Amino acid sequence: MEENNSSMPSEGHGHVPPKKAENKKNLMMALGAVAIVLIVLAAGNFSGGLFGNSNKGSKPLTADEAKARAETFINENLVEGTVASITSVEDYSDSLYKLKVKVGETDIDSYITKDGKQFFPQAMEIDAVSGTASNTGTPQTPVIPADLVKSDKPEVELFVMSHCPYGTQMEKGMVPVMETLKDKADIKIKFVNYIMHQKLELDDNLVQYCIDKEDNGKYTAFLKCFLKDGNSGACMTSTGVNTKKVESCISATDKQFKLTEAFNDKTKWSNGSFPPFAVHEAENNEYGVQGSPTLVINGKQVESDRSPAGILSTICAAFNNPPAECGTQLDTATPGAGFGDSTAANTGAGNAACAPS
Repeated sequence: MEENNSSMPSEGHGHVPPKKAENKKNLMMALGAVAIVLIVLAAGNFSGGLFGNSNKGSKPLTADEAKARAETFINENLVEGTVASITSVEDYSDSLYKLKVKVGETDIDSYITKDGKQFFPQAMEIDAVSGTASNTGTPQTPVIPADLVKSDKPEVELFVMSHCPYGTQMEKGMVPVMETLKDKADIKIKFVNYIMHQKLELDDNLVQYCIDKEDNGKYTAFLKCFLKDGNSGACMTSTGVNTKKVESCISATDKQFKLTEAFNDKTKWSNGSFPPFAVHEAENNEYGVQGSPTLVINGKQVESDRSPAGILSTICAAFNNPPAECGTQLDTATPGAGFGDSTAANTGAGNAACAPS
């Protein structure tokens, strides 16, 4: 079977296009998904933080003025077919008001800077979206799942095949996030329970599994190298991986899960086409993993943009209290599929996956 462009898994995403009609449609999606994470991460240290000191040189709005400005902005630019109202305004920090926005029967926590220039869940220049100032760009607007499970330290599991071009695409977006969040989130690369790309994929799955297990401090650097050209041996050397420990782990793991044995016995292949790779069999079954890539956060499959910025936003939405690292400005461009440093021609969220067609 071949890789396909089915929606398994797919990514939700949005943009802030130049036309107001399109703004309304896409920005309503952002509100409806309760994509609040970017404010919370900046609120504690807003001055000099994610957007700089919003109040510098500006007279702060009163709570009533902020409510009126935000309510007008929301109803003129973000919603259609209904009227949104702000039921409460709280003094959230030196630079932010917290708003309770009621849209239909839904209450949505949102925020506005005290100078009235930026409204969240996304950092939006209100004048730009309203058309009273020039629109200088079309930044990505990842839509955060409304039912995303939150925790103090999110457990993130990305299931891939080491030679799936769409798995490597997602990994290239994930590596900068791993480097940014470090131990603030528990991020693990795991493997789909079958392979599609010959024996080399089985071998490189094992290499990565064992580096993560036996020499974890080198894993991110190794993965970053591997994603350039898929050369495990060269990357183990250049990143100083403990090859003795890794080779011993590979032998033991192969024997434990009977990986090579199953590869050589086609009667054990799924649908007679796919050799099993059972190292993470239990997790695959628990989460219903079907293809590469599949992102699981706190035990639930989650859709995400594949850009570093999009993945960071998705993971940071799963924190009860997002750390300051969530304010890091990462690349909004979607990596190209496969190995190498290319960027996808379309920077929106892709949904192609390696899975049975």
